[in-house]
Amino acid sequence: MIDKKAKVVVCGGGGFIGGHLVSDLLRQGYTDIRSVDIKPFDEWYQHFPQIENIQLDLQEKPACDKALKGAKVVYNLAADMGGMGFIENNKCLCMLSVLINTHLCMAAKENGVDRYFYASSACVYNGEKQKDPNVTALKEEDAYPALPEDGYGWEKLFSERMCRHFREDFGLKTRVARYHNVYGPHGTFEGGREKAPAAICRKVIHSKLSGDHSIEIWGDGHQTRSFMYISDCLKGTQTLTWSDFVEPINIGSSEMVSINQLVDIVEAIGGIKLQRNYNLSAPKGVNGRNSDNTLIKKVFGWEPDTRLRDGLEKTYRWIYDQMADRYPGAKSRATSIPAGAR
Repeated sequence: MIDKKAKVVVCGGGGFIGGHLVSDLLRQGYTDIRSVDIKPFDEWYQHFPQIENIQLDLQEKPACDKALKGAKVVYNLAADMGGMGFIENNKCLCMLSVLINTHLCMAAKENGVDRYFYASSACVYNGEKQKDPNVTALKEEDAYPALPEDGYGWEKLFSERMCRHFREDFGLKTRVARYHNVYGPHGTFEGGREKAPAAICRKVIHSKLSGDHSIEIWGDGHQTRSFMYISDCLKGTQTLTWSDFVEPINIGSSEMVSINQLVDIVEAIGGIKLQRNYNLSAPKGVNGRNSDNTLIKKVFGWEPDTRLRDGLEKTYRWIYDQMADRYPGAKSRATSIPAGAR
């Protein structure tokens, strides 16, 4: 670990994971934090006036130079991305994020950055290994031979290689994590970029408060995933950043569920049962994906371990609070959520 007075830069700090990371760094006592994001400040998911906040387009090299001036630690969480509905329909925008990592790596090398963390994704894994909902959990070596998610996955895999070669050729201490579906409060839950946990929470809450007791599910509901709660993501990220482990590593929960089972859990939290309508033409991604945590347990003696039900309860409560005032006569959260979920 470094002196907590050293400058830490969180790229994508106005986003979901970035905002939580800044909050956690402040909790740990870091005093010189710079948060950088392309979004206007009023669109940041979390905003901390006590740190340095900068609005920059990190696709541009001069912006990366400015962002990393004086930095000792860099967390690159910046990308143009979203849930499956976004990445399947915006492949070029996802690919252009390669400029962010490329220019940040160059700026990190030039500024003498001590540690550089890159947030990759489980979307780098070979699609041929993800055709069955009863998928064998994906190990790190399953990224090759390469056949990642088109667009977003290819950008992530290329950027992983960029980090590797900056480490091997220039000595930049890069660390790469493959995130598996991070969720939690203070995240996107509507607008087209949301991921499945937040989308399902929103739909259940809408059905509950509107009286329309039906829900649209993308695909047939049998596709499987694992979902990692934000606190586990933060722990894994910072543990990896300060370790001596240099290869890409899974940071994800191994608790796999189908989308139908995900809906079951959120319905139970909301205390409601809904009519399910399946949209078979909607984006649904691969049929099955789960995180094999053999390596992270071997290297760190730990793996993400927040139960999906526990994380979803916290996420549901937060999204409910954001939505309740849209519905005249909606009950307070305390009386609308069953006692077992509080």
